[in-house]
Amino acid sequence: MTPQEIIRLRLASQQLAASVCTKPEEVVARLGAMQAQEHGSAKWAIGARLQRAGAGATEAAIDGAVARRAIVRSWPMRGTIHYVAAADLRWMLALLTPRILAGTAERQKRLELDAAVFAQTRKRFSKWLKGGATLARTALLAALDQDGIPTAQNRGYHILWRHAQEGLICFGPHEGKEPTFALLDDWIPLSKSRALEGEAALEELAHRYFTGHGPATLDDFVWWSGLKVSDARRAIARAEKRLARIDGEQAEGRLTYWMAPEAATGKATRPPEIQFLPAFDEYLLGYRNREAQLDAAHAPKIVPGGNGIFLPMLLAQGRIVGTWKKAVKKKGVTVTALPFVPFPPAARKKAAEAVEAYGRFLGLPITLSIG
Repeated sequence: MTPQEIIRLRLASQQLAASVCTKPEEVVARLGAMQAQEHGSAKWAIGARLQRAGAGATEAAIDGAVARRAIVRSWPMRGTIHYVAAADLRWMLALLTPRILAGTAERQKRLELDAAVFAQTRKRFSKWLKGGATLARTALLAALDQDGIPTAQNRGYHILWRHAQEGLICFGPHEGKEPTFALLDDWIPLSKSRALEGEAALEELAHRYFTGHGPATLDDFVWWSGLKVSDARRAIARAEKRLARIDGEQAEGRLTYWMAPEAATGKATRPPEIQFLPAFDEYLLGYRNREAQLDAAHAPKIVPGGNGIFLPMLLAQGRIVGTWKKAVKKKGVTVTALPFVPFPPAARKKAAEAVEAYGRFLGLPITLSIG
């Protein structure tokens, strides 16, 4: 497959070229999980995939999906916060948590977080959040400190993470700029959860990933899911009957790609001229091999210093050609586009048109400057 073919198909699979989704929960379910440690960026990641459906593409619509408990944030994979469809959280946690916990045991030991501490904090969270209550993160951590359970030196983060990983708590709606937490059993009752386990869960995870990210490879799936290679192979083998397979030659040798059958056989969709995607977007982070979307020479500009902080991305026909930043005020938002090489006049015009989608998403007048 050529880089151009990979780009075209990934844009379609990710709902960035011709969306079939009309609700936030449809976008999140299609992609399986969407990275969401930066809350505002995560909401725009969903909204950007609803723009072409012409429905629900506002920040208020994303907040509404959280409030009606259709989507939820937690740590389902790789120890990283993601949005998932509410019905999917439990089976994903059950499938992926054991491997994640094993990888953090030494760190938690150094922090003096053992079974006794987690039993104490579990008891307190169950009491403080009972009856459908939500509490802000700072309030929960302050309450632990007051009860003699220190949260400094990142202990508080690990306590929250551990109990979310084990399915006790999940994120609730934001209070201003601060996240809240709720008991998972209250926020998303078991009756609202999809029942999947074992091999069936593996199959579903593979099907979701390749449907929402394809064409992608085994290595890409292993990176995204955090599964062992052997488990990822089994997942693909079970899901393969529901996927299209393409074998191709690449510089690194023969590679096999999987994707949704409709993506492989559907009408070719022209990539959008210019797009503004958020930080940590699945279009880049959803793959181990990102060379189709991003020239390796420009990678340090997306992740300055290699610190794991991915900047918002500027796309031209699916290639990442720059970054952008925003300044939001009550009366409007100013976006500054920073292309890696100067934009010609035609691209500047397309950028001015494309950025309007972000203004509509925020419900604010928008101004674009191009550096």
